[in-house]
Order: sequence, then structure tokens, then C-alpha cells
Amino acid sequence: MQVLSRLSAFGLLIAALCGQSAVAQQAPSRPAASSSTPDDPFGPARAIIADVQRIVAPNGIDETLTLTLGGARQVVNIRGADRRNPVLIYIHGGPGSVEMPMAWTFQHPWEDFFTVVQWDQRGAGRSYPLNDAATIAATLTFDRYLDDAIELIEQLRTRFGQPKVFLLGHSFGSTVGLAVAEKRPDLLYAYIGMGQLIDTRENERVGMARTLAAARQRKDAEAVRAIEALRPYPDAGPFTIDKADAWRAYANRYGSLAGYRSDANFYFDSTKLSPLYTPADRKAWNEGSAFTVTTLWPRIADLSFSALHHLDVPVMLLLGERDNTTPSDIAERWLAHLAAPGRTACRFAYSGHLPMIEEPGKTLLALLSVRPRARPAEPATVPTYCEQLGLAGRRKP
Repeated sequence: MQVLSRLSAFGLLIAALCGQSAVAQQAPSRPAASSSTPDDPFGPARAIIADVQRIVAPNGIDETLTLTLGGARQVVNIRGADRRNPVLIYIHGGPGSVEMPMAWTFQHPWEDFFTVVQWDQRGAGRSYPLNDAATIAATLTFDRYLDDAIELIEQLRTRFGQPKVFLLGHSFGSTVGLAVAEKRPDLLYAYIGMGQLIDTRENERVGMARTLAAARQRKDAEAVRAIEALRPYPDAGPFTIDKADAWRAYANRYGSLAGYRSDANFYFDSTKLSPLYTPADRKAWNEGSAFTVTTLWPRIADLSFSALHHLDVPVMLLLGERDNTTPSDIAERWLAHLAAPGRTACRFAYSGHLPMIEEPGKTLLALLSVRPRARPAEPATVPTYCEQLGLAGRRKP
């Protein structure tokens, strides 16, 4: 909340388009109900979606597991058409905003090329009810999330017999992913940051200022008053999620979360149709999200990667042009001064904070452009909207 060397050597695998941990337990796969009930009116729709997205390839995989990471039980879902494909781990944002229940809307095409792992982090989603909240609250620290991610990667490497994985971090999850890339580059083929967060206070400062400017331009007096009343946040005073949510409510109205929509209800409502989430799971998700973000947000107030100028893995950033939730230009400026084996900025002109669902085709192409890192013998070309940056290996003076 770092990417390819010489992208001229990478890109879309057009020719290829046709072409166990000891602590793991099998978690319920949450088969969708086939009939509607008053408590679950979306059961039949979930059953249809589950059937459409069923993995039927002979070497495919569709498993939901409970793993123990850092002493906490946590749920992961693993899907792919061929378990020999490279592993791609998706680290959700928030904190606490799981994306496993939305993944059905955008992930299925990825599964032809990657074994995709959705992970409900500690205190969130289906992982929330598996651990005592009072006990786990003290463990909700950034360092613990980082170590959980590393443990997850290690377990998956063993499970699939693969030396490295791809890591995609979204929003807050991008800080966890970036920290993994810094601490354990040996585990990654490449790091992909979507809605990349570089500096928490700077992110809040810039996003809030731009939202205030938009409110003034629109003559939205209510928004101007509400945002100005938040000061001196984020520079002083309590650093709470309530203050962050207060300005974001207006940012979202102006297209920050979903670039050309006044809200992202379509995104959140899609969870009702998820084959992996029952109504009870959605209730746990809401409770866990509130618990996690309230606890963790103040603890990441001073989280910053501004002084990080060198990484030993390729980095790709997926940047929504209209994103003020995590303003893209902050991350882009950081990337321009990064020394790494490769660096790529992919710009999504019609997206806010959710390019994977707003521009899913371009997101897939971006992911395919990094896949040759794990399959260097496969042919590739570069998507034109991913601009190669020519400063690889150069350190900031």
C-alpha cells in the first residue's frame, strides 16, 4: 500500500495462449448451494458461477487449505489449470480487506498461466474466526504480516516443488509484498505492485489534498468542510482509519476507487456471488476487516519505502491513472529512481484503484509479460502500454 529487466525480452506469451506442507489442512471448499433460501438468496447463482469456473483440466488444482503461519491459522485458496505453472500469490489490501471473495470476477483467465493463490491474512476473512481475536490483536504488526508472507511462500515452494514465486501486492498488500522483495529476493521471480503504497503519511497527504481540490472544483461544499475538518491529519494528531475513511468517502465519489464510477458497489456486491464465501463467511469478513484495520492502521502510520533505492528482483507497477486512494505518481516517482534488474510502469488510463477488475484484459497482458521470468524459453512481446524504463541498475545519487 520492482519488475523486469529489459522488457524487450519479455511480454505476452501469445504463442502460449493455446499451448505439501505438514501443517496444511484441507479447509471446506464452500461448494455453492443449489437452491435459494431466505438466508441465502444467492445460492443458485453461486452454484452456476462455481460450475462455470470449475477446474477440469487433468493437471489442474482447486484447493482451499488452512495453513499455520506464525502460529495463526489462515485460509488460502489455490487455483490453476496446470499445477506445473508458476505460482502467483495475491496479497490483498486493507488492512483486512480480503479479495478472495471478489477473485471470481477477474482471476479465472490468470489461472491458465499461473497457479494463483488467494490468502486471507491473519485477522481477516475466513481466517478471522479461526483464531481468538483478543489473542491475535497483539500480533497484528507489519513485521508479522511480512513474516507470514515469507512463511507462506516457503510452504508453497515445497508444496509445488518450485524454486521461486511471483508476488502481487495490492494496496496495503503492496507494502507487504515490497518488504518481501527487499528482505527475501531469492524467493521471487518478480514483484508486482498494484495500487502501490510507498509512504503512508505521504499517501494520505497527497490523496487528501487532491480530493479536497476536486471537491472545490465541483463546488461540493459538504466535502470541502468535511475534509478540512480532518486537519491536522495526517501530519499530526490521531492516525485512525476513521480519518482515512472520511476523506476517501469523497475520493471514491469522484472516481478514486473505481475510475469512472461514483462508488465501487459492483466490486463489493460481487462477494455475494462468490463460490468461496457463504453468507456466514461474508459476516466474518466484515467483522474481521473492521477489527484488523482499526488495530493495524495506527501501527503503519510511519511505514515508508521512500529510502529504498535498490532491489535485487524485477519490479512491475500497475498504476491506475485516476487512483487517489494510493496516488500512482508517488509510486511512479519512486520507481524512476529504483535500481533493479528490471523496472516497468504499466498505466491504466480508465482505472482507479482496481485495474484488475476495471481493465482486466490489460492486467492479464501485464502479468503475461512477466511470466517469462519463470519460463525464459517461451516467446514474448511487450504490451505497448507497459513502458520500459531505461535506468535499470542506476542508483539514486
